[in-house]
Amino acid sequence: MSGLIDLHCHMLPGVDDGAKDLPFALDMARAAVNEGISHILLTPHHMDGDYTNHKKDVLERVSTFQEEITQAQIPLTVFPGQEVHLTGDLLKAIDQDDILYMDEGGRYLLLELPHSGVPEYTEDIIFELRTRGITPVIAHPERNHGFQKNPNKIYDFVEMGCLMQLTSSSYLGIFGKDIETLTSKIIDANLGCAFASDAHNFKGRRFVMQEAFRKLEREKGDFFAEQFNNNAKSIINGDPVERGEIQKISTRKKFWFF
Repeated sequence: MSGLIDLHCHMLPGVDDGAKDLPFALDMARAAVNEGISHILLTPHHMDGDYTNHKKDVLERVSTFQEEITQAQIPLTVFPGQEVHLTGDLLKAIDQDDILYMDEGGRYLLLELPHSGVPEYTEDIIFELRTRGITPVIAHPERNHGFQKNPNKIYDFVEMGCLMQLTSSSYLGIFGKDIETLTSKIIDANLGCAFASDAHNFKGRRFVMQEAFRKLEREKGDFFAEQFNNNAKSIINGDPVERGEIQKISTRKKFWFF
C-alpha cells in the first residue's frame, strides 16, 4: 500500500530521543518513503519530564526541516505536531497556546499516557478535553502497563470519545508476543483507529508500516486496512473518523489443573 500517512514519528532532528541530527533525519525520511509513506506528522515529546518542545519552536524547526527534505529531493511532506504527555499541566498549556494538534483546526490531540499505567485523573482530563471539542488520540495504548493489565479500560476510553493509535511494530511482534497479541485484540474489537510508526531510529523503533498493513490486509481484509489509512488522513485533515461498532476485549484465560 502506498500513500501511507504516519501520525506519530520522532524524525525531527535534535529535539528528543529520535533523530540525533539532520543527516540521520534525512536518512529516516528516505526510509519512510521506501515504506510507502507520503505524509508524516512529526511529534517530538512534549512535557514528559525529559523533553519540552514548545509549539513555536516545533513550528520553526518543522518548516526548516521540510525545506531540507525538499532540497534533498525526497518526496515527503511533514507536518508539525507534538506527542503530548498527560500531566496536570496539560490544560494550562492548552490555555497558553503551547500545544500543537494533529490537525490545523485543533480537533485531535496526540496524547501519551505514562507507560507505567493510567493515572487516576486521566478520565477527568479527557472529560475536560472532550468538553472543549478536543478528541484525544491515545498513543500506543498496547504498550501501556495499565491497559495491559486491564484491556477494557481501552473500551471505556473509546466510549468517552477517544481514539486509539496503534504502533505498526507492536502489531508485528517487535515489542514481544504479548504486545502483539493485545494489539490484535484491540483491532478485533474495533477499538483501534490507525497505525503509526512511532519511529525513532533504524533498529527496534523503525517504520515497518508496509509490513503492518500487509498483515492487516491478510487478517482483516483490504477494506479494513484501507479504512485504517483513511482514518489517519481524516485526523490530519481534521475530519470525522468513521467508527463502527466497538466491543470489549476478551480477557479469558486458560487454566490448567494438576
